[in-house]
Amino acid sequence: MIVRFPVVVLLFLLLMASRVFAQSPQTPLLRGTLAQATSDTSRVLLLANLSASYRYSRFDSVRYYALRGLRLARRIGYAKGEGRCLSRIGILMSERGNLPAALRINLQALQLNEDSHDAEGTARTLNQTGLLYYALDDFRPSLGYYFRALRLYEQGGIEDDSQLISVLTNIGASYEGLRQLDSASHFLNRAYALAAAPRKQDWSCWGNPLPYVLRELGLLQASQGRVAEAVRYYHSSARAAATENDKRSGCRAYQYLAELYHTNQQPDSSHFYARKALVLGQTLPFILGVLHTSRLLSESFEKRGQHDSTLKYLRIMLTAQDSLYNPQRIKQLDAIGFAEQQRLRQLEDENTRFTADVRTYVLWGSLGALLLLALLLARHIRQQKRANQQLQSLNDQIGQQKRELTQQRDRLAQMLQELRAAQGQLLLREKMASLGELMAGVAHEIQNPMNSVKNFAAISVNLCQEIREELAKVLLPIDDQQIIDDMFQNLSQYQAHIVKHSQRAEGIVEGMLEYSSSSPAQRQLTDLSMLANEYMRLTYQDLRLKNRRFNAALLPHFASNLPEVPIVRQDIGRALVSLFTTAFYAVQQRQRLGEEDYVPQVSLTTKLAGEYVEIRIRDNGSGISEAVQASIFQRFFTTKPVSESSTLGLAVSYDIITRGHGGTLRVESQEGVFTEFIVQLPVQGKPAVPAEWVL
Repeated sequence: MIVRFPVVVLLFLLLMASRVFAQSPQTPLLRGTLAQATSDTSRVLLLANLSASYRYSRFDSVRYYALRGLRLARRIGYAKGEGRCLSRIGILMSERGNLPAALRINLQALQLNEDSHDAEGTARTLNQTGLLYYALDDFRPSLGYYFRALRLYEQGGIEDDSQLISVLTNIGASYEGLRQLDSASHFLNRAYALAAAPRKQDWSCWGNPLPYVLRELGLLQASQGRVAEAVRYYHSSARAAATENDKRSGCRAYQYLAELYHTNQQPDSSHFYARKALVLGQTLPFILGVLHTSRLLSESFEKRGQHDSTLKYLRIMLTAQDSLYNPQRIKQLDAIGFAEQQRLRQLEDENTRFTADVRTYVLWGSLGALLLLALLLARHIRQQKRANQQLQSLNDQIGQQKRELTQQRDRLAQMLQELRAAQGQLLLREKMASLGELMAGVAHEIQNPMNSVKNFAAISVNLCQEIREELAKVLLPIDDQQIIDDMFQNLSQYQAHIVKHSQRAEGIVEGMLEYSSSSPAQRQLTDLSMLANEYMRLTYQDLRLKNRRFNAALLPHFASNLPEVPIVRQDIGRALVSLFTTAFYAVQQRQRLGEEDYVPQVSLTTKLAGEYVEIRIRDNGSGISEAVQASIFQRFFTTKPVSESSTLGLAVSYDIITRGHGGTLRVESQEGVFTEFIVQLPVQGKPAVPAEWVL
């Protein structure tokens, strides 16, 4: 059953499909939870988590959800949520190579994390701040941030062990950079034990850190000269990254493979994995990965003397290097880091002064204890009133949100009811259309045999009369003459009954044809590109419902300057469905032959050809011979087996296009290569189909 969806709905579904392929396994659950969230604070935290789930797959979504959460957090004065959303934006700046901006944002987020006593947010921001220095191979400062984060995780109270694994892995990677391999092995093995242990619950929004752990273990094996083990770890990391849609880890794994093969004088393998890493890195973009892989490729091609390739990858490397190691940005990074150190020292000095002041104030505090108590009581009363006012305001907001959600629910219920009613009407129309087509096919199949029966019966009546006249001239015994007359009399009566019942059957056939043929339909100005695209996709989906394993590439090519053409949309739709069905059947049959590297393709092309709009439907099926092409539009002719034949399909399409709309329909084909149906419809249209014309 073909259901006609609006083109807007199809475009929306395509957009949603593209978004689905870019998300991590944790994203759908976060979306569903966000849709059910009832408080603004929960929405802010869920938006921050949803942003984090896209961090290694789709940067636009990272920015979109982080900014949404940031605006909402600032509007409601939620410092914890504001700090987490700023931290997500810091991730985006870091991955795109803007390290000063990333450090500045991270420090702002860190201040908000600490002010709101958000231990989890503080640990995460410290971890990603350390990654900024790691990107510049400055391992000592990065270790300082990592160990500050590790202390927060080890103090307990943070349930997200994926970030603990990430911190342990980052510490191990930094020790690798410092060539302290024993320490690196210790922390990486701790991380791997946590990542590989059985879990009672799903991973958090940060996903499964196993691809990162496996990659760094592979780098450790390579540093120790165990090439085979390193390759095994790198491939395991790439597979795990693909499952998580972690393009960053996938890029890094392929980069490390390329560098390993380059070191072992295997340039072809090195080039292969370096290109894969570069493609993944550019899709994010992951600037650090792009820099390393483009540098490796440019140096390798320079040694080979392939100057064009050297120049190509050198340009990519210089662009990434300018983004990551720009002197101005390095100065900004140093200045921001120095300012942060100054701030920390200032905080220590202030704490020292505060301690001394407290001791002084304690001596004098006993004298004003009663006055202080009174002031505290007054302050408490004011705060209580303010809290009550805030609670009342929040209660009003919740009530308003509840009313709005109730209204939205009612509107959605009404829309659903209307949609079901529309679907019922579409279903009824399709059933009536199918019944009409069935009756037309049966009537056409019966009409010719019934005409033959009626004609032969009439001829038999005449022949019997002539035989009786000839026998009358012959002298026969009276008894024999009587018997013969009785037999001819009975035969004449039977033939008369045959003629009578044939006429009745002919009347039934004419009634069926009259019922199945629609009255002259109203012609409407129609965009043929949109109409043909809609019927191509509907036909494809109908075939997919019948055969789930069937897939074909749909290749639309539409002209942008097509005028609208006055047509009977339903009739042209029937004709196009028949042509698309034939095309999909052809590629399906060729696919069953099991040809290697064969990809079923059906293309749809529209263009303006003089005073006609031309529609071309081409498939790469098995093709049609010249003998079959000469008869393909004749009634009752089909290229399919009897069990799969559409009987009058192409003949009806031919009549609708040529007789009904004054156009042309022809076929071009080459056996084993392609088949192409070419439809031409006049731009000015043709007068409506006469009521007397019956298909």
